[in-house]
Amino acid sequence: MGQGWMGRLRAGLGRAREGLLGAIASAVGTRRVLDAAALEGLEDALLGADVGVLDAEALIERLREAAARERLDADGVPERLRLEIAERLRGAVRPLRRAGEPPTVVLLVGVNGTGKTTTAAKLAHRLKADGDRVLLAAADTFRAAAAEQLAVWAGRVGVDLVRHAPGGDPAAVVFDAVAAGRARAMDFVLCDTAGRLQNKANLMAELQKMTRVAGRACPGAPHEVLLVLDAGTGRNGLQQARVFTETVAVTGLVLTKLDTTARGGIVLAVHRELGLPILYAGVGEGLDDLRPFDPDAFAAALLGAG
Repeated sequence: MGQGWMGRLRAGLGRAREGLLGAIASAVGTRRVLDAAALEGLEDALLGADVGVLDAEALIERLREAAARERLDADGVPERLRLEIAERLRGAVRPLRRAGEPPTVVLLVGVNGTGKTTTAAKLAHRLKADGDRVLLAAADTFRAAAAEQLAVWAGRVGVDLVRHAPGGDPAAVVFDAVAAGRARAMDFVLCDTAGRLQNKANLMAELQKMTRVAGRACPGAPHEVLLVLDAGTGRNGLQQARVFTETVAVTGLVLTKLDTTARGGIVLAVHRELGLPILYAGVGEGLDDLRPFDPDAFAAALLGAG
């Protein structure tokens, strides 16, 4: 990770880091050892940082074991938590899949406002920089500005875009984009999708239709269905994410807006509760602000150590 990107991640998690470190200091107080009262306070601090109950309990148990085995004292808590959090997230990492025969078709899903459109552009930029041929598809036909926004990004990145008239059938956009991707020997087709229709049932039915149509246009597609999740929405975002994972075959996560008001611990909760790998993390609006998720960098930014 570049220093600029890491700096933005640290700045973005600054409030979460200050809150968590302050809560740790308050829980430990004047104690130099981790007694039962201190550990209970530490668990409350982790829950306040959006760490899920099961992860908080597991982290506290690891601290309890370390205190008994190694005489871990209050000063060593942040560093030990950093190591434990990084280790728990290490299994959450994997690279973007590639189809055995191109193009690799990727659907980007999630509620409105999570940054799907900009994520599609940033991912296109990353792939193009690696030498891949990329086609973008404006399959959010329900939000009038979505296709226009993606068209601007496509121009900046220097990739082709498939779009239809506003209000058209988004599945038809996906079909045409995948067909064009095959005809033009593209390596990737990245499809931006809608985040809200008249109601949840309509949205999920439309997403299911898009996945079926992608498979008809290219056997095995979509090869990735990436859920774009705003890390700043905390537990509410996790609940929204459950709806998507129950309806479409989500294969991985992209965490966005880690540079804003994210409490940080939601990363642990998302991985545990949804059982999905985290492929990318975003910290800004620039084309270079999307990077592969790095557990060590994340834990260091959250706890100010490492």
